[in-house]
Amino acid sequence: MPKTIVILPTYNEAENLAKITAALFELNVEGLEILVIDDASPDGTGQLADQLALQYEDRLHVMHRPTKLGLGTAYIQGFKWAFENGAQYIIHMDADFSHKPSYIPEMLAFIPDNEVVVGSRYVKGGRLDERWSWYRRLLSWWANSVWVRVILGTKTKDATAGFKCWQAIALQNIDLDQVHSTGYVFMVEMCYLAEKLGYRIKEIPIYFEDRRIGQSKMDSGIKIEAALRVFEIRMHYHDLKPSKGYVRK
Repeated sequence: MPKTIVILPTYNEAENLAKITAALFELNVEGLEILVIDDASPDGTGQLADQLALQYEDRLHVMHRPTKLGLGTAYIQGFKWAFENGAQYIIHMDADFSHKPSYIPEMLAFIPDNEVVVGSRYVKGGRLDERWSWYRRLLSWWANSVWVRVILGTKTKDATAGFKCWQAIALQNIDLDQVHSTGYVFMVEMCYLAEKLGYRIKEIPIYFEDRRIGQSKMDSGIKIEAALRVFEIRMHYHDLKPSKGYVRK
């Protein structure tokens, strides 16, 4: 089986980390490994990750970063580490069970015929947690269906999705050093790049559950900043063509 590396960026996820890693390994996906990238969590997440690395020898790996450096930079460092360690498929997801590990076998079933598989809240069959307020639902729908689509012209229904499976070769053919988003808008930038480069993108429906334990990292300031940075993405890549990046064979 191809090697699959799941990247879990963490900040104060000590209450979730052991549970999510156990759930991932219980899938019994051959060749699956986990990379935890911890940004010096004050709740001891990094130390717990080190203990889990001993428990799951050669299957769970830990990257410690000195401070909170942003979600986008964590994923880019994780992607590069995965390349160096022979990954053929790379999955990124949240560590708080918003993204259910049980969807991963379906993602892996579709990834050989696609460059990207997206766990989508907005394709037919996708659902949001019933506990979400009407305002939060409206904001999420508006960001994906109106704001990002109008400004960037994307076709992916869940452009802000943080649950994705990539072919490593497709990620390698993106100039990751030019990806400039550090926060949650990183998801939009990567979606836009995949579409501009002509990648095949498959969206599968998921149920997006609100985090079970701990506090959300998304506040109003982060959401506003992400919305404004969509304009920067358009300007940054306005002349990008498939011929300048990965060309599907």
